[in-house]
Parts: sequence; structure tokens; C-alpha cells
Amino acid sequence: MKIIMLGAPGAGKGTQAKQIADKYKIPHISTGDIFRANIKNGTELGKKAKEYMDQGALVPDELTCDLVMDRIKQDDCKNGFVLDGFPRTIPQAEALDAALTKIGEKMEFAIDVDVPDENIVNRMGGRRACLNCGATYHIVSIPTKKEGICDRCGSEVVLRDDDKPETVQKRLNVYHEQTQPLIDYYKKQGILKSVDGTKPMEDVFTAIVQILEA
Repeated sequence: MKIIMLGAPGAGKGTQAKQIADKYKIPHISTGDIFRANIKNGTELGKKAKEYMDQGALVPDELTCDLVMDRIKQDDCKNGFVLDGFPRTIPQAEALDAALTKIGEKMEFAIDVDVPDENIVNRMGGRRACLNCGATYHIVSIPTKKEGICDRCGSEVVLRDDDKPETVQKRLNVYHEQTQPLIDYYKKQGILKSVDGTKPMEDVFTAIVQILEA
């Protein structure tokens, strides 16, 4: 079961990816985690990625794909995996397909968690984070017990800059420009499935499970 999760930032695809991974006992592979693990372990690929990241530059597609493929070839991925946050662009998708073809594999599902922009702006504008311990909350769905104070460590919770409406809209614009074309790319391959991401999380997950087990 080889799955790619698609969806705008804030659509909840990461949460769904984790649940899929837990249910089907397959790894949840996020590029951020791969970068961090390789940098921490001082691998050759990690050192290369760190050079770019230290300069505030994006890690090139080819290197990102090499890191993902290196992860996919590990034993725990033999029954499948869930990709979250990669590919983000058509060149990355093409590089991934080419690399998988070389080892006689291909992606089986591309699941798009579809949420309108205005919902995402509202959803992310309600997020609050504790800068001390990293706990995250939402003023509507997961409020703190005491307003503005972290349940876990008692520090103040704040609206992070990247959750502010104007920043979220910028991120959505980048998503529509770069990542939205992947929807058509996977539709052409016949593996795209779309779920309504505005529904409660449990309902979205149920819809995904129905797709995977159809």
C-alpha cells in the first residue's frame, strides 16, 4: 500500500497520514523527519541537505528524492508507506516515479484532502502554540483549560506568525501554484482519490479507509 497524501497546508493531511500509518502498520514518511534524521545521524545525504538548509535555501528536488528513496528502501517499507509533504511539485513527482520504476515499484494511491481556502484560513487562525514545550491547541476544537495558558507547562500560548491569516493565504497561493498541478498529474495516472476535508477528522479517516479497502 503505497500512498501519497495531498492537500493544502492546514487541510489535515498530516493527521490523516499518521492514522493511516497506525492502522495499516506502515511508516509515515514526512520529508521534514527524513531531513532531521539524516542530519542528526550525519549521513552523506544529510550533510548535503544541511548545507542548503543552513543557507536558508530549498533542498534541490534530486537530493530530496534521493533522501526519500533511501527511506523507502528500508525494510519497514516493504508492505508500503505513506508519503506526507512529498512530492510537492511535478518535477519531484516525476523524479519519484522514475526512481520507483527502477526498483519495479509504483505509487498506488494519491489521496487529496480537499478543503476550501477560506476554511483553512479560519482553521489555522484559531491555532495556538506553546513556544516553550511545543504543545498545540485550537481555540475552537482543542482549547486550553485556562485561556491563553498551556495545559502542559503553564507558559503562554500564541498565534504563530505562520498561522496568521495573511501568511496562511501566501502559503495557499504557493500551494495552488506548485502543488495543485499534482492533482491533475495523479488523476491522469488514475490513482487520485479525493475526500472532503471539511468533515470531522474521524469521518475523513473513514472515507480514506473505504478508498484504500475498496
